[in-house]
Amino acid sequence: MSDGIRRRDVLTGAALALVGGAAARAGVIKGELPWRPDTASPPPRVEPGPWQFFTPEELPTIEALADRIIPPDSQTPGGKDAGCVVFLDRQLAGAYGSAEGLYERGPFIQGAEQQGPQSSKTPAQTYRAALQAIDQYCREGRGSGMPRGKHFAELAPEQQDEMLHGLEGGTVDMSGVDAKQFFTTLLKDIQDGFFADPIYGGNRDMCAWKMIGFPGARYDYRDWVSRHNERYPLPPVSIGGRADWTPRQR
Repeated sequence: MSDGIRRRDVLTGAALALVGGAAARAGVIKGELPWRPDTASPPPRVEPGPWQFFTPEELPTIEALADRIIPPDSQTPGGKDAGCVVFLDRQLAGAYGSAEGLYERGPFIQGAEQQGPQSSKTPAQTYRAALQAIDQYCREGRGSGMPRGKHFAELAPEQQDEMLHGLEGGTVDMSGVDAKQFFTTLLKDIQDGFFADPIYGGNRDMCAWKMIGFPGARYDYRDWVSRHNERYPLPPVSIGGRADWTPRQR
């Protein structure tokens, strides 16, 4: 019995010591939470700087493609000004462009649509070859009513759209690049850049989220999940916070 009492006394004393220690470290929080975003596991943030993948010759073409896939209007910027090309530039310069983590050995045969690209080229290699082929196709004036000697970015919008329709339908000869598959990839990548979190370079100023009323990375918006056809009243929040959320000077 005495051993039991002593054991219980020891356990009780240890518990009280722990509680007492925690209480001694407690404090009163006023004004703001003692927390800053990205302090534990910061995501890779795209910073302004030089292009990492696209060459000066490729930039006009990819920017024009982005603006035809997502044209600007009076309320929302197009693909170029929304940062979609910056997003794609960083992705192609990184793991996505080098097909990191994907099986890259043959045989390379045409698979079903659900199987995705079956190519020996990485996304970076595909983009490089495709952008060169698009410009060459346009300069040679091979499209219907397309003038010779002009780059894709120099064509009228309706001629650019004709080129995109040709890529989508697979009727454009791209010299070793599957035009239809490239269009599918390009469309997906530009859309990803438009709607992804701004830390990755696209969706500049959260313009796409504002357009569709998406709250972004807000902690809790359950009250609005079932309220259809009602515009969310608060501004969206990025993973990295919001521009007006700046720490106060101490």
